[in-house]
Amino acid sequence: MSEVNTSRLNVSAFSAPACPCCNSTRIHIKNYGKKTGGTVGAVAGVAAGTASLIGGAEVGASIGAAGGPLGIALGTLAGALIGGLVGGATGCSVGVKLGQVVDDRILDNYECQDCGYHFSAQTQ
Repeated sequence: MSEVNTSRLNVSAFSAPACPCCNSTRIHIKNYGKKTGGTVGAVAGVAAGTASLIGGAEVGASIGAAGGPLGIALGTLAGALIGGLVGGATGCSVGVKLGQVVDDRILDNYECQDCGYHFSAQTQ
């Protein structure tokens, strides 16, 4: 199998671009927007999931009703927990996507490790 010279290839979706100042490929990707968006989204999602706690608890209780009082208690707890987890996961996913847009379009997300230049994907 022959080796491919990647020095002249365009940037793929999985690698950082070359520095516009010194053309170095030693680039640090900061992803501050993505990290912050994921955290804020997860917290907001859990809050929304907790706000719908009553609905999840009612569904869990009705499903657990076949098991008697213990089934109702466990069903209520499971329904509330699943509501919070689903809300948190959904919020985190949306927050990460929004943070990625902020990183790519607003923030200088890339830092050259050779010359210290900070730049965004829009600089390209």
